[in-house]
Amino acid sequence: MSENTARKTVYVAIAVDLIHPGHINILKIAGELGDIILGLLTDKAIASYKRLPFMSYEQRKIIAENLKGVRQVVPQEELDYTPNLRKYRPDYVVHGDDWREGPQKQVRERVIEVLHEWNGQLVEPPYTKGISSTELIVRQREIGTTPGFRLAQLKRLLSVKPQIRVLEAYNGLSALIVEKSSYIAEDGETRTFDAIWLSSLTDSTAKGKPDIEFVDSTSRANTLSDILEVTTLPLIYDADTGSYPEHFAFLVRRLERLGVSAVIVEDKIGLKRNSLFGTGAAQRQDNIDSFCHKIRTGKSACVTRDFMIFARIESLILKQGVDDALKRARAYLEAGADGIMIHGKDRDPVEVFAFCDAYAKWNGKKTLIAVPTAFSQVYEQDLLARGVNIVIYANHLLRSAYPAMKKTAETILKNKRALETDKYCMSIPDVLSIISENNLPSGKSSGGNAL
Repeated sequence: MSENTARKTVYVAIAVDLIHPGHINILKIAGELGDIILGLLTDKAIASYKRLPFMSYEQRKIIAENLKGVRQVVPQEELDYTPNLRKYRPDYVVHGDDWREGPQKQVRERVIEVLHEWNGQLVEPPYTKGISSTELIVRQREIGTTPGFRLAQLKRLLSVKPQIRVLEAYNGLSALIVEKSSYIAEDGETRTFDAIWLSSLTDSTAKGKPDIEFVDSTSRANTLSDILEVTTLPLIYDADTGSYPEHFAFLVRRLERLGVSAVIVEDKIGLKRNSLFGTGAAQRQDNIDSFCHKIRTGKSACVTRDFMIFARIESLILKQGVDDALKRARAYLEAGADGIMIHGKDRDPVEVFAFCDAYAKWNGKKTLIAVPTAFSQVYEQDLLARGVNIVIYANHLLRSAYPAMKKTAETILKNKRALETDKYCMSIPDVLSIISENNLPSGKSSGGNAL
């Protein structure tokens, strides 16, 4: 290699989470062109277009610094290369040719545009066939995860994403739907769910029981176990009222031990009745001091710093007004709550928005959660603009499953056979393909993700 070539700089952006031969080939080609500046994608950059990496940025940086040919490791804070390219002005950027189509196509076009400012060159080695980071990650997640790793994921997500999208599950199958569902938007953005909400409403309803805390914690733990066995996403647990403070402390220890990331407990007492069902004698709000005691008791039971307790405020449900909700929020945060869930049952979210706008101005604010069940017309970006960090779609899988099952049952009764239900049902091969272990006799799936 000539002295002139050795002085040239080559920029390579990579996550360094799962290193495979394709990465090594890219680095080998880059090293032949000059000294490598490795742009190590931060957790925030990765989370903007796909799931969080297994390892933290600090862990990945140690690996990156020890890769052959790498002269310097620098953070790449976003998927767009522009800031780093203009800062380091490399002679070359090296990337596999797989990004000419798909989610990163626009990123590639921007790289070419910026390199032209100083006559830099994009070098695109052929994509190494038969292996990809995405496929390796899928296979790794099929193996499963550990309680400690899962537990820490929600706090990691909150540190790098402005808003987290959560969907309810009530058994193993619905949890798999949450984990596997994805949508690629026209701009290349891949949308997925970041976490699972174990809803007391849908867990109870799926068991044919009323949503009045009749389903005890042991029964709910069985549902939780079914979900944890088949998924890797972080999980938020709906604890209803949390029962007595002493019971709540025991629940916190159990959830944390199992790898649940957070629990949400509501400030109501007495016979629990679903918040959206209506007001009445069965709906009573706890006093502030008593609920603060419950929060402190739960926090004192925590073993790690990763487990979080969120306080759910029922003031708007019970027509106590925004001022009461704000008063309670401040007290609950001071008692140690890791965030606030504000709930409302009116289709017009004017009170919820008023709370969010006031809360956003606080210096000591923490995570803010909203559940747009009643006000389903509101977009995620509207909630984000008001400071909502977590959006929970709390009951939509069960609510959509029930009409479909009822329709199928009625169709069989009407026709006295099952043929007419075929248009409502997945094929048996597609049902089997949901579970990766259900290999067909050929050892191959029926083709495509059935979800």
